[in-house]
Amino acid sequence: MDRLKSPARLMIVSDLDHTMVDHHDPENTSLFRFNTLWEAHYRHDSLLVFSTGRSPTLYKQLRKEKPMITPDITIMSVGTEITYGKSMVPDDGWVHVLNQKWNRDIIIEETSKFPELTRQAETEQRPHKVSFYVKKDKAKDVTSSLSKIFEERGLDVKIIYSGGIDLDILPKGAGKGQALAYLLKKFEANGKPPVNTLACGDSGNDADLFTVPGVYGVMVSNAQEELLQWHAENAKDNPKILHASERCASGIIQAIGHFNLGPNLSPRDIPDHENNVINPLPGHEIVNFNLLVEKWRRAEVEKSDLFITGLEALTHPSGVFIHPSGSEHDIKEYVSVLRKLYGDRQGKQYRILVDNVLATQIGSDTWLLTFDKWEYSGEERQGCVVTSILKKDSDWFSWVHVHQTWLEQAGKNEWIL
Repeated sequence: MDRLKSPARLMIVSDLDHTMVDHHDPENTSLFRFNTLWEAHYRHDSLLVFSTGRSPTLYKQLRKEKPMITPDITIMSVGTEITYGKSMVPDDGWVHVLNQKWNRDIIIEETSKFPELTRQAETEQRPHKVSFYVKKDKAKDVTSSLSKIFEERGLDVKIIYSGGIDLDILPKGAGKGQALAYLLKKFEANGKPPVNTLACGDSGNDADLFTVPGVYGVMVSNAQEELLQWHAENAKDNPKILHASERCASGIIQAIGHFNLGPNLSPRDIPDHENNVINPLPGHEIVNFNLLVEKWRRAEVEKSDLFITGLEALTHPSGVFIHPSGSEHDIKEYVSVLRKLYGDRQGKQYRILVDNVLATQIGSDTWLLTFDKWEYSGEERQGCVVTSILKKDSDWFSWVHVHQTWLEQAGKNEWIL
C-alpha cells in the first residue's frame, strides 16, 4: 500500500477464474492483452487487486499455470484473507474484524448433519471459511436451513452459493465486497483513496463487489446465471455496472474504455508502425521493447535490416548486458544474436510477459528499472529478474545497462533482451 505516494489513479479489483483468467483460451490471448496494458500504462500510478474464491494454495497453483502479473493486493478465500505485495504479507486488522461472532467448530458440527453437503479439499478449509459442494437443486433448501440453525446458535455468518456447486460459509463481515470496502476505508484513513475503482466478476460470489458505494463494475460477457439474475433483481438500472460484450480480461479492458477510466488500447493491439509513443513512460518502453522481440521470434514482423537497426538505435553505445549465467557482453552483441533468431519460436505459442515494472528516476535523464521477465513456449516457461538503466535522449530511451538473474530456468534456452 505504500508503493504509491499519491492516490491511485485507478484500482482494479478482479475475480480470477473466468474473469481475469479465461480457462477456455489456451493461448491466454485476453490475459496477455490486459497484462501488457497494465504494465505499460497503469503499474506506475495505479493498483491491481485480485479477489478470488481460491485459497492461497490454489491461488499459487494458478499463478504457475497461467501468465498472471503480480497484484498489489490479493484477496483470497472469498474475501476472508487479505495480503499485500509479492511476499503476500497478511492484514492482521482484517483477521480481528472477522473473528467477531465466528465459531468454526459450531459450523463444522452443524454442517456434518447435512448429507447433501460434500466437504471440499482441506486446502480450501480456511480459518474464516468452511467450504462444501452441493448440487444445484439442493442448494436453496440447505442454505435456508443452515441460516436458521446458525442464527439460533448465536453466530453471525453468511452463506454464499456460486458456480452452481460451491457453498461457502463465512463470517457475516466477510466476503469480497466487505474486503473491498475495508480496503477503501483504509486508503481513506491514509489520505489516499483511489480516484476510481473498477470491480470485475463473473459469478455469484462477485455480486458483493458491485454493492460497494462509488465503485464501477463489469460483469464479463461469460458471466454465470446467478450473477446475471442478481443484476436483474438488484442493479439493472445502475449505469455504473456494465455487462460487457467481451469475455474475461477483454471485458475488463472494454469496461476501462466504457467508463473512461484511462487508456484501454493494449500495446498488443497496436500495429507496429503505429506503436511509436512520443515521450513514453519508462514502463511503456520496457513493455514495447520485449513485445518487439516476441514478435520477431514469432515471425509476426517483416524480417528486415531496418527492424534490427531500429533495435540497435535503442541501445547505448557503451551499453552492457549481463546474462543470468553471469557472463558480460556488449548490448549490441545481443541484438546481433537476435538477428539470427528470426522465427525460431514460430508456431510454438511463444510469449514474453513483463511483470511488476518498478521505475525510479536516479538522474535528470536516467532511470533505474526492475521487473520480472517470463518467456513462455508451449507448456514451458523460464523467468528472470531484470535490473536495467535507461537514459532518455530527447523523446526516446536508450538501454545503458541490463542485468538478468534467473528466477526459473527451463532447458538451455538463451535469454535475449
